[in-house]
Amino acid sequence: MILLETEALTRAYGGVVAVSKVDFQVEAGLITGLIGPNGAGKTTLFNNMTGLDVPSSGKVFFNNKDITGFPAHKICRMGIARTFQNIRLFKELSVVENVMIGRHFKTGKDATHGRFLNALKSYVYLKQEEQEIYEAADNWLDFFDMSQFKNELAKNLPYGRQRELEIARALATDPKLLFLDEPAAGMNPQETDHLMATIRKIRDLGITVVLIEHDMKLVMNICDTITVLNYGMKLAQGTPREIKHNPSVIEAYLGKEEE
Repeated sequence: MILLETEALTRAYGGVVAVSKVDFQVEAGLITGLIGPNGAGKTTLFNNMTGLDVPSSGKVFFNNKDITGFPAHKICRMGIARTFQNIRLFKELSVVENVMIGRHFKTGKDATHGRFLNALKSYVYLKQEEQEIYEAADNWLDFFDMSQFKNELAKNLPYGRQRELEIARALATDPKLLFLDEPAAGMNPQETDHLMATIRKIRDLGITVVLIEHDMKLVMNICDTITVLNYGMKLAQGTPREIKHNPSVIEAYLGKEEE
């Protein structure tokens, strides 16, 4: 089943076309890779699917619903979460507080005025909700084997753990679909291997994963299907084996000799 897809999605900035008529599909339950040389338009495509940017033309569908141009907070509440290429943690808050923020976003979906009225109705209810949020956050820290760090400031975590914390915060929103933008960037080989195992565990929870990544070992080892962009256009799509042996993909990454 196709969970998310774009139809001829285009994003132009003045005369510069960053993404051009891209048809991109994400099948539910799989790990999908989005790769391509620097400047190929990968993050721009991510941003247009997750509400951080608005396509110049084309459509985005999630669960067969047209979500083109929806704001990021609304898309998140529909079940799409993401991380970023550059870590965006609340570094002066504790590890558990960072995850709780993701959970608060989920529990507040009935609108701010609803939470305000609940506060007027019952202080006890708010305390109970806060405890449930804390426990849910703690469960995600257990999932990442990070409970021992829960009271540490986020900025004091090792780099690889900060990456995982950002993923944990995204998962606290209970997404159906998780976008990861270069999750292995800056990681050493041991951290990357641990990340691969973690992404598989996330998929095993029933959460569909889409990732941008330059680490080809990671991509080829965990992705079920891969889409390649080049100069903002879709160059190829297929299994890791098909992509690895695709002449057009090889040329895009390595170039070719002049005839």
